[in-house]
Amino acid sequence: MKNVLIAFVALLLFHGSYGQQTTAQQLQETAMSMMRQGDFTNAVTVLEKAVAKDPQNLELLKNLSYANYLKRDFAKAIEVAKPLVQRPDADEQTFQILGMSYKSIAAYKDCGKLYKEAIKKFPNSGVIYNEYGELLEMDNSLGDAIVKWEKGIMSDPNYSSNYYNAARYYAKKAKWIRVILYGELFLNLESFTPRTEDVKKGLLFAYANLFKGNTLQDAVAAKGTSNFEKEVLNTYAKTMALAKDGVNIDNLVTIRTRFILEWFQGNNKQQYPFRLFEQEQYLLREGIFEAYNQWLFGGVINADAYQIWQNNHPKEYNGFKSFQEGRVFKLPAGQYYMSH
Repeated sequence: MKNVLIAFVALLLFHGSYGQQTTAQQLQETAMSMMRQGDFTNAVTVLEKAVAKDPQNLELLKNLSYANYLKRDFAKAIEVAKPLVQRPDADEQTFQILGMSYKSIAAYKDCGKLYKEAIKKFPNSGVIYNEYGELLEMDNSLGDAIVKWEKGIMSDPNYSSNYYNAARYYAKKAKWIRVILYGELFLNLESFTPRTEDVKKGLLFAYANLFKGNTLQDAVAAKGTSNFEKEVLNTYAKTMALAKDGVNIDNLVTIRTRFILEWFQGNNKQQYPFRLFEQEQYLLREGIFEAYNQWLFGGVINADAYQIWQNNHPKEYNGFKSFQEGRVFKLPAGQYYMSH
C-alpha cells in the first residue's frame, strides 16, 4: 500500500513538473490552433501565459495583439502592439497589425502617422503601401490611395493586393487598360482566393468596355496614359474587327492570341520586357493558351459551358492545370511602365 501511495505521489509530481515545463513555443502552437478554430478568447489567454514565460518574444507579442484584434478588443490589441513598432526588430507585420487595429476604431490620423514611419523603415514594402492606400480609401482620399497602390506595385511587384485595389480603383475611373493589366497580373499572383472570381468578372467587364465604340482610341489619347499603355492599346486596336459584335469566350481567345503575336513581332519585347506577355507567349507555344483563357473567362461567362469545354479538352485542361500548379509566377523588378 505504501509503495502504491509513493507511486501515486510521484505521478502527481511528474504531471505538475511537466505542466511547469510547458514552453512558450508549445503554448503558442496551442494558441494558433485555437485561433484557426475561431476561439480567440482562449487563444488570448494562452498567449498571455506564453508571453509571461518569454516577455520579449516579438512573435508571441504580435500574435497576442492579433488575437485581441480578432477578438475585437482593439484597445488591448493597440496596447500590446504600440510599443512593438518602436523596437529595432519590428518587422512589416508588426506595423500592419497595429495599423489594422487603428483602422478598426477609425483612428485615421494615428494610423497615417504609423504608416509614414513604416515606409521610412521599409521603403519597398508592398504590404505597407497597400495598407496605407486602404486607409486613405477609408478616409475618402481615393486620389491619394491610388498613388500608394501604384507605389506598392512599383516597389514590390509580387505583392498581389496592390494590383487588386488598383484594378478596383481604375474600374471606377473607366481606365480599362489598367484594369486589364492589373487584373490579369493579380490573377497570376493570387489564383485561388475568394477575390479571384471578382477580379475575373472585372477583367471580362473591362474587355467588353474597351472594345465599345471609340473607347480604345480615346484611351490612347487620354491624359496620363503611359507610352507602354499606348503601345498595348495600339496593339489591341489591330484586333478591333474581331470584337465588332462584343466579346465572348471564342473571340477573346482569338483577340488575345493575335495581341501576343503582334506584340512580339515589333520592338516591344526589347523596349518593354513584360513577364505577363512572356508567359502568354510561352502558353501559346505549349498549346495551352486557350485553356488559360478558359480559366480566366470561361466560368465567368458560362460555368456550364466551361465544364463542357473541360470535358471535351482534357489534354489542354490538364496541361494548363499542371503548369499552373507547378510554377510560381514572379515579376522581376524594373518592369513598371505606368504614369500616375
